[in-house]
Amino acid sequence: MKQLVLTLAVLAAGSAPVWAAEQTVTLDIPGMTCGVCPITVHKALMAVPGVKDVRVDEAKKDAAVTFDDSKTSVQALIRATTDAGYPSTVSH
Repeated sequence: MKQLVLTLAVLAAGSAPVWAAEQTVTLDIPGMTCGVCPITVHKALMAVPGVKDVRVDEAKKDAAVTFDDSKTSVQALIRATTDAGYPSTVSH
């Protein structure tokens, strides 16, 4: 019985990365008003560990961010844009 529990624990620990999922969220960033704003937002989001891709749309004033949810969160992405001077919210 003890060996079974140990085996299950090892299997569970080894399968943790399977629980991680790549997600994409769109952030509304109304403060982007010039051509430099998307560059700043892109750099801020790409600096967040776990972010895989960022697509900033200046015309729509939003950013689509693909990230590993085991390494970061939507709250961290919002904090990154806000700290860069561009407060954001999740697009609905």
